[in-house]
Amino acid sequence: MSPPPSHASRRDLRRDLYAVGAAALLVLAAATIGTAIEHRDGSLRVGRPPLLATWDPHVGPGTPAAIAVAVAAVAYGPSLAARLPWRPLLLAVWGASMAWTWSLALVDGWYRGVAEQLTTRNEYLRVVDRFHDIPRALRDFDRHILIDAPANWPAHVAGHPPGATLTFVLLDQAGLRGGGWAGAFVITVGTTAAVAVLVAVRALADEQRARRAAPFLVLTPGAVWVGTSADGYFTAVAAWAVAFLALAVTGRRPAAAGFVSGLLLGLTAYLSYGLTLFALIAAAVLLLGPHRTRPLPFLLAGLAVVPAVFTALGFDWWEAYCLLVTRYHQGAGGVRPYGYWVWANLACTVFIVGPATVAGLRRTRVSRADPLGMLVAAALLALLVADVSGMSKAETERIWLPFAVWLLPACAALPRPRVWLAAQAVLALLVNHLLLTGW
Repeated sequence: MSPPPSHASRRDLRRDLYAVGAAALLVLAAATIGTAIEHRDGSLRVGRPPLLATWDPHVGPGTPAAIAVAVAAVAYGPSLAARLPWRPLLLAVWGASMAWTWSLALVDGWYRGVAEQLTTRNEYLRVVDRFHDIPRALRDFDRHILIDAPANWPAHVAGHPPGATLTFVLLDQAGLRGGGWAGAFVITVGTTAAVAVLVAVRALADEQRARRAAPFLVLTPGAVWVGTSADGYFTAVAAWAVAFLALAVTGRRPAAAGFVSGLLLGLTAYLSYGLTLFALIAAAVLLLGPHRTRPLPFLLAGLAVVPAVFTALGFDWWEAYCLLVTRYHQGAGGVRPYGYWVWANLACTVFIVGPATVAGLRRTRVSRADPLGMLVAAALLALLVADVSGMSKAETERIWLPFAVWLLPACAALPRPRVWLAAQAVLALLVNHLLLTGW
């Protein structure tokens, strides 16, 4: 005999809380053990393990707005998501995501929170003036990756294919110069990732669960790092690649959507080496779609465009990646102990997805009969592969944003969404007001 609904509901809530408690213990262990290691030998190279941050309780001009957005999203988000027409809902999600991300960024003020984030010594804007001749810069890109190379690239430039740097070079050449424009670009584009995820979930699963997930995609704690790290921009590009693929395999303009998806997937590989793991998520989408073969020729055609352009201009992706691995073990991250970060990275992930996602993942069932569960599982698999690879040791609170955003739809399974949304908001507000994060 099935238990009465009230008993089953209480049992599920207890299990949710056990999962959240286990995640909290993971974070506590990462903080305690990490602090001890950092005090002993400094090998973690983060100020507040497991996060790249320093203890700095503060408020700022974004504080009232952040609290107001959080209260409004908790109070009205679920009901608005349920009743707004679909297209207005997508616009509302993008607008609310921008409001949430901007307000969190401005807690640190305009200069520290936005305008100076992408201008520090490790960032892309430091090398814009070296790309006046773009073809020549691409031909010479590999020569400046190693730490002992002449005029070696800053950490983030060397650590990514040149598509990332070229984005900010092109912004500069378009007249949108400096950190303020770069930060605004990252926030504006990065927050569209929430819309892309909703489009994909609706296409592959159903509209009802997409609507239930919508407030959680807005009020994500990961917004602390979307505004303003370039990884927020990478997140959006990868998310739209998956969204267009979902549209293609479900029969919605397979030629156009398939080609655009391939184009964006190719671009992701030239924004971040680690985003090649989106092949796992794309493969899951292909398996889930009823028309998986129809868009394939167009997908492959689009996929070839960006690599062909960069190769023709003289950039060798594989050679650059191999040099990056060498640089990594020269000391650019390689000295960080794998034995700590292989599990502490997951504690960083708890910060960006929040307790609601942990509970939602506990409720997720992986089955061909449940496309949403399969999509979430594919994202989790990609994240775990990135973790085991050892090429992501620390700073995964920003590096794994592209994967983490696909875990958030698991929150659609949660009852009492306002309670869980409040927990998400509190976590983000505490992190942003108690710590000075690296991004």
